[in-house]
Amino acid sequence: MNVTMVQQEENPNEGSDGFASEFDNGDMRNMSSFEIVAEMKAGWNLGNSLDVEGPDETFWGNPVTTRALIDEISDRGFNTVRVPVTWRFHQGPGPNYIVERAWLDRVEEVVNYVRANNMYVIINVHHDDTWIIPTYENGDAVKNRLSKLWTQIANRFKNYSDYVIFETLNEPRYENTPEEWTGGTAEGREMVNQYHKAGLDAIRATGGNNSSRQIMISTYAASTLPQALNDLVIPNNDDKTIISLHSYFPFPFTLGGTDSTWGTDSDKQQLDIEMDKIKTKFIDNGKAVVLGEWSSGNQNNLSDRLVHASYYAQAAASRGIASIWWDNGNSGVSNDGLAIFNRQNMTWPFGEIVDVIIEPYD
Repeated sequence: MNVTMVQQEENPNEGSDGFASEFDNGDMRNMSSFEIVAEMKAGWNLGNSLDVEGPDETFWGNPVTTRALIDEISDRGFNTVRVPVTWRFHQGPGPNYIVERAWLDRVEEVVNYVRANNMYVIINVHHDDTWIIPTYENGDAVKNRLSKLWTQIANRFKNYSDYVIFETLNEPRYENTPEEWTGGTAEGREMVNQYHKAGLDAIRATGGNNSSRQIMISTYAASTLPQALNDLVIPNNDDKTIISLHSYFPFPFTLGGTDSTWGTDSDKQQLDIEMDKIKTKFIDNGKAVVLGEWSSGNQNNLSDRLVHASYYAQAAASRGIASIWWDNGNSGVSNDGLAIFNRQNMTWPFGEIVDVIIEPYD
């Protein structure tokens, strides 16, 4: 569909009272961020589905997400599902930037699959980096569009309970620059902080349950590099916020595909240092943390992946950090083979990994 065709004089998603769901009672339990994170435990990402950079969720080869698929995730023992969403292919032009009602309906349908299993669900703004450019030059335009986007998302889910969590941005960064994955520039980090504030302010302004809903806030590129950690500013010192980080650690083993072995005493010590850095910066200072993405690629090295996954999950759980495995639907042999669940035939080719990442939280 040409998104320009859905532009209307009035935004059909703006200022609504939200939509009730038979799967969610709308209760807000006045729990702290730490209490919520303690219940989130181990999670699974519905990666490369609603977040594809194309017209529909099958664009990158994964099947349409069904209730049965999410039921299987719940039955396997996960307590949280992160639902990454790309909006730009379904959002009309300015000045209103109206999101297609059909796309919001589809996102809500998947959210309801999760809530039907009484799991936590995270909704975010994912592969929209082509317009969320963290520069002074683009700042006003980005904040305007982001605010209008989050107003529509927040209104749609306003009546949902605190089991629904918003994540303002995914890995906010300036794409294809030398600093993209090295913590960004001072300008980039400042603008990411401003974009988080624009999103959070828009969500809070919708009122209702969104006045106290938990909102995940990420560092620049969701990085754990010191400059990214140190320059993160929590919008308005909002106490209903959770720090969102991605730590594919160590990169050569998890994503780089250049090291297929892991498990020495030195390996474990380095991972403990990574986790302690996060704990010292945030948890010890009163901010709860979710590792929104982590995983390891399939390099025909199941035994090493098992050791890594077990140690990683235990390290996160023991520090009070919820962790959510990035599953992209590809379980083949490659550094991008990150899936532990086969969505085509609803089986678990790497069920042993599932066991060791859920066990520490139980």
